[in-house]
Amino acid sequence: MTLEELLDSLQRLHDWMRELVLSACERHRTSELSEVVHAGAGDVTFMVGRVSEAALIDWLTREIAVREPIVLIGEGLPQGCITLPETATADEARWRIIVDPIDGTRGLMYQKRPGWILTGVAPNRGSATSLADIELAVQTEIPLVKQHLTDQFWAFRGQGAYGSWFNRLTHESASLAINPSTANGLRNGFATVFRFFPGGRDVLAALDDELCARLLGPIQPGQAAVSNVQYACTGGQLYGRMMGQDRLVADLHPLVAPIVHARGEAAGHCCHPYDLCTMLIAEEAGAVVTDPQGRGVSVPLDTEADVAWIGYANRRLQREIEPVLQELIPTHGLTTSDQLLSTSTL
Repeated sequence: MTLEELLDSLQRLHDWMRELVLSACERHRTSELSEVVHAGAGDVTFMVGRVSEAALIDWLTREIAVREPIVLIGEGLPQGCITLPETATADEARWRIIVDPIDGTRGLMYQKRPGWILTGVAPNRGSATSLADIELAVQTEIPLVKQHLTDQFWAFRGQGAYGSWFNRLTHESASLAINPSTANGLRNGFATVFRFFPGGRDVLAALDDELCARLLGPIQPGQAAVSNVQYACTGGQLYGRMMGQDRLVADLHPLVAPIVHARGEAAGHCCHPYDLCTMLIAEEAGAVVTDPQGRGVSVPLDTEADVAWIGYANRRLQREIEPVLQELIPTHGLTTSDQLLSTSTL
């Protein structure tokens, strides 16, 4: 199948999964949706996640694997990876497809924030296939039950990013403009060093405060020079930069591991490759995604690698912020050792 054919199938798959999850959210209580059904190495799977996982495998088997073998990578699969159809081998597959059926599950099941369906498609290069190899990405919003508009985005490498919205009440749809912020500074905008899960929050908060002080000067009484939002959803974080809402997002949690380990604590949950598999859309829209050393993010397509990444809304913001951030990371005891990060220049 061509990438264009895969896009059509994946968009229809996302639409179907979105409606299945929305139906489950409407029919079940939060206590049921938030029931833990699996605790894996990458993350916890809640009952609401099982709805979309079953639909995902069924669709890919009927719509894509019946035409040619694929390798599917995702949380909850055996060893995080399966080949479809089951009679095929991984070497026969032309494409590796990495999926997060619901990114932002916690916010969605409590109806606090929308979730997202994330999918990336890369040529099959075996276990060496990485995020940098993704050539097609599709990202679809799973809205709150009370929300009637839902967005969808997609991109082919080198061809720009595209979006559309769908009205759940009227079934109308239309194209959606993607406009990352063109600001050249952080003042009066949103910029966030994420620390939504326990483990080194004090270190990340101190780095965040010093970064703001270096870039904006001392805090003035009554002033709110810059704001942050702790949206525990990588797809939502990418959306915020694509749509001009956020100027800087930095997920440095893996770099805190040596500090918390020295305290006798665990680092806790980190971002994984399936969380970041649609970064191509943000990049094609003109935003910037790097590792903490300023290189392209190129971790293997698996379910367990811990990924640290930084997103800038545009190149001017990157030029202003990146040198300061790279200076502060080691001074706060964070490490960018290649033992923690598997990256290469894009």
